[in-house]
Amino acid sequence: MLKTSITTTKNFFENAFKKSTISEERVKLLLKIAETIAKEYSIHEVVNLNFICTHNSRRSQIGQVWGFYAADYFGLHINSFSGGTEVTSFYRNTVKTLQKVGFLFQVVDFSHQNPTYQIKFNGSKNVILGFSKLYDHPENKEPYMAITTCDSADKNCPFIPSATHRFHLPFVDPKHSDGSDIQEQTYLETNKQIAGEVYFIFSQVKKLIS
Repeated sequence: MLKTSITTTKNFFENAFKKSTISEERVKLLLKIAETIAKEYSIHEVVNLNFICTHNSRRSQIGQVWGFYAADYFGLHINSFSGGTEVTSFYRNTVKTLQKVGFLFQVVDFSHQNPTYQIKFNGSKNVILGFSKLYDHPENKEPYMAITTCDSADKNCPFIPSATHRFHLPFVDPKHSDGSDIQEQTYLETNKQIAGEVYFIFSQVKKLIS
């Protein structure tokens, strides 16, 4: 079991939201996403989200993991998946920053290029699989709402047949810090921003359906 936690997942999740500074324009986008999820939820009582980024290696993976956690935290039947327009790997730096906030990773299918991890957190009843894959991989349940997390994915995915809705929610790629002295902090800040905004979306969905 791979674990290097420095805080509890719950505390990190809550503090990421409490300490977040979200612009007015960004809030409008997050609210629109939440409202759309809530409408779908009221009809089907379950929603699938697919976080999409070009390489499915950093931001989209973090989005999926926090979506998985948020569904449990808020008691919502929302499934989170992730994919890309290319297959690379669930990069080690991404795994590390999630481990540091309490997520547990277990290798279930070893591959030097693209291992598959079983991911859970303390107290979780369910697990998800983490590995780099295309956005239309069979693992990603259809139909789903697509949430693209980087500029290139937004340009390279002009049409996603299985998406009932599509939103572009860009995050700065932490890749630029790889191998530098600020690598750990950069990934943690990206982790924190995504966690805080996922909290915002899911909390709004909870309010809207209550």
